[in-house]
Parts: sequence; structure tokens; C-alpha cells
Amino acid sequence: MKGSRHFRVSALLSACVMSLIATASWSQSLTWLGTLGGAGSVAFGVSADGSVVVGYADDAAGQVRAFRWTASGGMQNLGTLGGDRSEAYGVSANGSVVVGWTENDAGQYRAFRWTASDGMVGLGTLGGNQSEARGVSADGLVVVGVAENDAGFSRAFRWTASDGMVGLGTLGGAGSVAFGVSADGLVVVGFADNAAGQLRAFRWTASDGMEDLNTTYASLLTNGSYLELATAISPDGRYIVGAGYNAATSRLEAFLLDTVPEPASLLALGAGLVGLLRRRGKQ
Repeated sequence: MKGSRHFRVSALLSACVMSLIATASWSQSLTWLGTLGGAGSVAFGVSADGSVVVGYADDAAGQVRAFRWTASGGMQNLGTLGGDRSEAYGVSANGSVVVGWTENDAGQYRAFRWTASDGMVGLGTLGGNQSEARGVSADGLVVVGVAENDAGFSRAFRWTASDGMVGLGTLGGAGSVAFGVSADGLVVVGFADNAAGQLRAFRWTASDGMEDLNTTYASLLTNGSYLELATAISPDGRYIVGAGYNAATSRLEAFLLDTVPEPASLLALGAGLVGLLRRRGKQ
């Protein structure tokens, strides 16, 4: 009886694995998205389920335009705010909100937020003439990017409908750029100048402000290595990716930073559950 039960458990696990393999192989596909009538296109963002893609493409007149693509509707030109160019860089998890930058009729860069109901809406600036949106939260309500302030310096910003565009400061230097935001919109990453004029990766929260990742995670950096750019963050805010200087190889390299190490207690719990399942399978 025990042997029969163990066999059924093993058989069930094997069947599940084979089913997953079969499903994965049948679901593989490659879709070319085309252009807006011109020579090329580039994708920069995708919705959570893969049904919506955003980026920019050439139109028939050779002008660069932000696009939103779906399988049913194809590539949609999102237009501009009166200027000659627009580019889309991020999309909300459900695919309904697109962000990026465009030129207005005065040739100035403006961050934009696009929805089907409102179209392309400019998000303003921090007193200067330029702004670009680089990332958007899962629900589309928080947008991050870079804008020019009234002194002409670039500043990372976080935008919401209630607060408008809010500058996030710097690390003591002249400028900063926000590139990514967590799913809930509470954690922003990017890069900024420090007081010595060096480019350094940052993480921003309302409670802690802008922190230099090189300071927070100094124990992980050895022999003169440093993190220069933070370009994206995982939806839960745990993982940060970007580029930095690896002193061991004397070159700029991509990095993956895990900000929350796995607690030993969780590892022990996981091992215990595995052991329990194995014992039950043998009963």
C-alpha cells in the first residue's frame, strides 16, 4: 500500500512536470511588430501579460513616433504634443497607460502620459523647458523621469495627479534622473551626481529620500567598485539592476542587486517543508 501511494505521488509529480514542459514548448512564439510605415521600430516596454508593447517607430514621412501595439489593433501612433518627435518608454501592468517624452510645438521636450480616453497629456516641468518620463507604476498612477528646473539643471521627478511633478533632489551634485519605479509607485531608482561630481546609482522613498546605493550597500562593494546607474527595479522593490564599475575587471558592467537577503529562518522553513513532503510521499 505504501509503495502504491508513493508511486502515485511520483507519477503525479512527473505528469505535472511533463505538462509544464509541453505547455511551454507549444506557447513559444515570435511576433514581429512592424513599423508605422517607415524604416524601423524599437520596443521599450511591455504589459504584465505581454499583450501590449510600447516603444517608438518611424512613420511613412520618416518621423519618429511613440507607439502602442496590440495583436488585434496592430501598431498605433500616439502622436506628439505639436512637435516632430515622440518616444514611449514605459507601460502600466494592464497596458492602459503609456509614458514617455515628446516635443511640443516649441520644440521643447515634455514628459507625457497617454490613455485611450485622454490621449497624450503633457506632465509639465520643474520650472524649466524640458521633461521626459521614463517609468510608470503598475496601476499607471505614478510616473517618474527627468525634468529641467528653473535653474536649467536636470532633476529626477515623481508625478501623481494629486501632487503634480515633484523633484526628488540629488546626491549633493548638479543633476539626477529617475529611470524605474516599483509596482506600487513608492520606490524610485535612477542616478545622480554626488558632491564630487561623480555619477552614482540611487534609490528614493518618501521616508528616506534619495540614498546613494554605494553607501547603503558599501559592504558589497570591494576594491574600488561602485554603482553608477540604476535603470530598473522589480515590481516588489527587492531587486535593482543597472551598471557600475567592476574593479576586478576594470570595466563598466551590468549589475543585479538583491536588497533583501534571504533570512536563514526562511531557508530552514523551506528545507523543513521539503523534508515533510518527501516523508509523506513515502508513507
